Amino acid sequence: MNQPADHLIPAHHSPVRSALQGVREAIPLLGGYVPVALSFGLVATQAGFTTWEAVAISALIYAGASQFLFVGMIAAGAPLWLVVTMTLLINIRHVVYGPNLAALLPRSRHWPWLMHGLTDQVFALALTRLPQLPEVKRFGWFLGASLFAWGAWIIGTAVGATAGEAVTARWPLLGEVMPFALPALFLTMVAPRFTDKRWALAMLTTIIAALMLTLYGLSNVAIPLAAALGALCFYSIRFTTRSRAL
Repeated sequence: MNQPADHLIPAHHSPVRSALQGVREAIPLLGGYVPVALSFGLVATQAGFTTWEAVAISALIYAGASQFLFVGMIAAGAPLWLVVTMTLLINIRHVVYGPNLAALLPRSRHWPWLMHGLTDQVFALALTRLPQLPEVKRFGWFLGASLFAWGAWIIGTAVGATAGEAVTARWPLLGEVMPFALPALFLTMVAPRFTDKRWALAMLTTIIAALMLTLYGLSNVAIPLAAALGALCFYSIRFTTRSRAL
């Protein structure tokens, strides 16, 4: 039986080509990254941050929802320890992301640096794409995809911080639509995971927990606690396949 072309290891493998392939396949992420990055740049400047400070936050924190929380809490005068704690709680979902990708990626001394490029959307794309690639191409692919997404996020923030008000003033509807772009993209990418019982149960647990906590007035901790419950569910439950006797 012939294997798919992606599983064939090229005779003259080029890390640069693997990285460029990662860049090409990460281009659809721009549909979610750019609108939200523009929104963050605009929100950050409206909260009193300079353009360079907004760009630095996107470059160093690079955590989507955590950045909006960071800016809001700092602007409200919250203590730094509380800001850091809440940011870490929101990102607890990486407890699930990291181990799942580690099984698909080769060992490398560069991973402590590349961990910074792991986001929700990069994870969803990598989890789908990496098993289809030969191991020799996976590091380069992840490097290209993650750096491309990171760069797009930083550039989008800079544009939003410098021209966000002018853009939304000219096209008011754009300001209403932008916040929904990233959730819509993420839902589209994780939907195929519902075909797996373990993933489906973990995601349903997370969704239900977040909704219940929000309804009970605990919206500030709904996301981190729901993510923790989803991770606990994922690692606690195993489904076994029973073989039928002929």
